Amino acid sequence: MKGTRFQDLVGFLREVLTGLTNRRTGKNLSYAMEDFGLSAFSVFFTQSPSFLAHQKAMQQARAQYNAASFFAINQIPSDNQIRQMLDPVPPQTLYPVYDRVYDTLREQGILAAFHAVHDSTLIALDGTWHHSSKKIHCPCCSSLEHASGEITCYHSAVTPVIVAPSKSEVIALRPEFITPQDGHTKQDCELAASKRWLEHNATRYLSGPVTLLGDDLYAHQPFCR
Repeated sequence: MKGTRFQDLVGFLREVLTGLTNRRTGKNLSYAMEDFGLSAFSVFFTQSPSFLAHQKAMQQARAQYNAASFFAINQIPSDNQIRQMLDPVPPQTLYPVYDRVYDTLREQGILAAFHAVHDSTLIALDGTWHHSSKKIHCPCCSSLEHASGEITCYHSAVTPVIVAPSKSEVIALRPEFITPQDGHTKQDCELAASKRWLEHNATRYLSGPVTLLGDDLYAHQPFCR
């Protein structure tokens, strides 16, 4: 992996996206599955406030920057098309991309620059909402009942990242989604998801000492043990 470039990682992302299940049954195959995935990724990569704003910016600044230059996308599908094609895709499909980035940074010695307390890797655990609504819900939703009786349905996840005191950048690791679990009557929560993440991933990142970071939600004996 020595000398791996940004385009090499984008190329690996494209390979993974090429393997996504195509659920279209008609003849409208103008876009390949990797076009949908890379279009969505480019929106977040450029930190655009919305799909529509991203498309307008692409059209207005095509001479200086376009998705083709970074992601080899000649035309971006509409936001509705992207949602229809990507919503059914299990998030775990993209986990190999997280692993490839981590392995690349480790192989090239970049992770060593993030070592901090006692020369350890600092992994920060934190939960975040990524969707909420008072009108729509699905079987994967969690719910929050307000004092007024109104209910908010939401999606959330634990998003572990490698951090360092002197770094403004972070390195994203595999997330763990907070969703109803088979055989459990209690609603899933951030702590339970973090425990699952540790069970599934602890050995993956033990290339040396690791220090886990968390807010006061994690600061009690059962979780620390």
